[in-house]
Amino acid sequence: MSVIENSRKGALLGWVLSAIVILALAADAAVDLFFPSLIKAEMEATGFAADHAGSLGMIILVCVILYAIPRTAVLGAILTTGFLGGAICAHFRLGELGSPPQLISLFLGVLAWGGLYLRDQRVRALLPIRAAIG
Repeated sequence: MSVIENSRKGALLGWVLSAIVILALAADAAVDLFFPSLIKAEMEATGFAADHAGSLGMIILVCVILYAIPRTAVLGAILTTGFLGGAICAHFRLGELGSPPQLISLFLGVLAWGGLYLRDQRVRALLPIRAAIG
């Protein structure tokens, strides 16, 4: 029996994966909101004004809250992956293909959807994983 078929184990693993995403993005939002001076150089290097850190932090925080609440988790996952895709593109524009921020953003996006897939039967029904024919 696979982890996905055993709903209790699958849901627990899904919540663990989701918790990693939630904690990582909540920490990022906290830095943006409360300690913007720590990311000033990175903001400017990627072409964003340092005074936009607070707005960026609020966007991340809204995404995280929506993702953490089971009733709004799908919307949160969509918004979170949209945000992470924007981060990937910002670094791609700078010629940083395969940079740590891009890889972390990709990893968090995969974890977000993987966690949601494991913890939400509706997502599994919408996106079934099937064995190959043959």
